[in-house]
Amino acid sequence: MKKLENISEDRKKYLRKMKLRKNEILCTQIFIVIAFIALWEILARKGIIDSFITSQPSRIVKTFMNLSSNNLLEHVRITCTETLIGFLLGTFSGVIIAIILWWSPFISKVSEPFLVILNSLPKTALGPVIIIWVGAGMPAIIVMALAISLIVTILEILNGFLHTDKEKIKMAKTFNANKTQVLTKIVIPANIPTFFNTLKVNIGLSLVGVISGEFLVSKGGLGYLIVYGGQVFQLDLVMTSVIILAIVAALMYQSIVLLEKVFVK
Repeated sequence: MKKLENISEDRKKYLRKMKLRKNEILCTQIFIVIAFIALWEILARKGIIDSFITSQPSRIVKTFMNLSSNNLLEHVRITCTETLIGFLLGTFSGVIIAIILWWSPFISKVSEPFLVILNSLPKTALGPVIIIWVGAGMPAIIVMALAISLIVTILEILNGFLHTDKEKIKMAKTFNANKTQVLTKIVIPANIPTFFNTLKVNIGLSLVGVISGEFLVSKGGLGYLIVYGGQVFQLDLVMTSVIILAIVAALMYQSIVLLEKVFVK
């Protein structure tokens, strides 16, 4: 297949404009981060803000270097492993349950108030109960992540299924398509964007659940470092762990974005 070489001038101008716009946005974002870090450091050095409470970038860098030689990667590995397990379990279980609820309107109507109640219930309040049920350690943390992400997955996917183009479904049924064919040929393909949007939300919720669990019961992980730093008043450790956590969250989110681009292509 020959590669198209003749592109209109208007199209070229549009592509250049879009590329320039993306570069402008990226540069602005980088500038905001650098300006914030510089202002933070200056205010801390001048004593305008209390560096004991807020820490400061130079001290965070020193703390990061110390952590790097003291099992930092192990703590990151623990948090990432727990997050990915909770994320995969929550996504898979949520999609399966959403399919069951779409398949049976009766079950969907019966479970609707329970899903609403469970979604509005603060999951951290269940932390002590979860620890008693499944025991302390990684199982309790994974269940916490699952509890936070599962209901959101069910509601989002089910909502997408229920709002699939009714005319397409009617047309398929006029050609004697059964429910399995409607699901696999129309409903699921039409909700690929909904599925990836749910993944983007889920990865963040799973991380929130893991950190909440680590606050309660963990002996390792970024949540453990944050709690430990707060208990011994090492705010440098707390801020360093929070920044590392933000980087981990951003990388996980971007991995879903890249997966979506590859799948769409």
